[in-house]
Amino acid sequence: MYNIKTLNKIASCGLNLLDKRMFAVSDDFDNPDGIILRSFNMHEMELGDNLKAIARAGAGTNNIPVDKCSEKGIVVFNTPGANANAVKELVLAGLLLSSRKITDGINWANTLSGDDVAKQVEKGKKEFVGPELEGKTLGVIGLGAIGVMVANAAYHLGMEVVGYDPYISVSAAWGLSRHVKKADNLEKMVEDCDYISVHVPLMDATRGMIDEELLNHAKKGVRVLNFARGELVNNADMKKALEEGVVSCYVTDFPTEEVIGMKNTICIPHLGASTPESEDNCAVMASKEIDNFLVDGNIRNSVNFPNCELPRETKCRITIAHMNVPNMLTTFSKLMSDDNINISNMINKSKKDYAYTIIDIDEDVDASIISEIEAVDNVLKARIIK
Repeated sequence: MYNIKTLNKIASCGLNLLDKRMFAVSDDFDNPDGIILRSFNMHEMELGDNLKAIARAGAGTNNIPVDKCSEKGIVVFNTPGANANAVKELVLAGLLLSSRKITDGINWANTLSGDDVAKQVEKGKKEFVGPELEGKTLGVIGLGAIGVMVANAAYHLGMEVVGYDPYISVSAAWGLSRHVKKADNLEKMVEDCDYISVHVPLMDATRGMIDEELLNHAKKGVRVLNFARGELVNNADMKKALEEGVVSCYVTDFPTEEVIGMKNTICIPHLGASTPESEDNCAVMASKEIDNFLVDGNIRNSVNFPNCELPRETKCRITIAHMNVPNMLTTFSKLMSDDNINISNMINKSKKDYAYTIIDIDEDVDASIISEIEAVDNVLKARIIK
């Protein structure tokens, strides 16, 4: 029986996929085998010795101590693409909000009173004139699941779309409309953009990437949308650009004390993935990832360990999370040979500093083999799956 701890409310349509004969799900477990969460901050949380996997029902994993998990051999999953449509739709709304002064107009209309409201509307509406999207140029920074959907949808709205992503995946490239132009240089791309929408993960290389240096290359009056992560934008530089008219409107899904009240800024209260469909999709994907890993040892959509999957064809399977260093497979094979264990099938994959090995064997093995494997230098965690 695997104990799964939930740190946030997770949609039942996902949790119900976990076979009750094999999984117990609760928010009370002290030392669970797996954790499923959404936005709960785990950085101050103790990671029990029994913890093998964490699944984030969402794309970002900044609320999870990924480095610490990696050092302990704990596999961290996310759910890429599960909330992509929800975010895409809000980005489209953001494009319209940034152009047509809709929120300002609504707020003004709600102040009107008296018998001549219709006349006041006709007289005052000129203050809220804004351009149409058709024919304008949108620059999409980051062409992952969300960025591709935004780019394709914007093209169908009649926009000229340019995308920038030096690390675009093969699957994303296949999904991208052939009408979306590819930019090789970010600074050059923003020169011609009427709108910029950022869709990259937050990491050291991208933190504050929308800054004064980049905005100085932008077309004057550009509208900037951030539905990825608040820290991707240098708020001080954005404030200056808004005050100087370099940026005519900034739409962000990440309000902070620093951002609220900035000139020509529309703050949305982190609604990007806040749809019932998105929450269901994320819960389903996270539950399937946990199931596939704990029951069969397979990894798909991990942020710290490589994708590594092998169909089950034997009674017993050994999985090993380890550092990506030479001679590990040779060492594992020798341990099996010394214990007279025949290897039926094996797969090994690596991702930067970390690697993962699945070894299938025909017969049952004694649990002592795990102690032998974990005693090997650079092995982080090993287990037997029967």
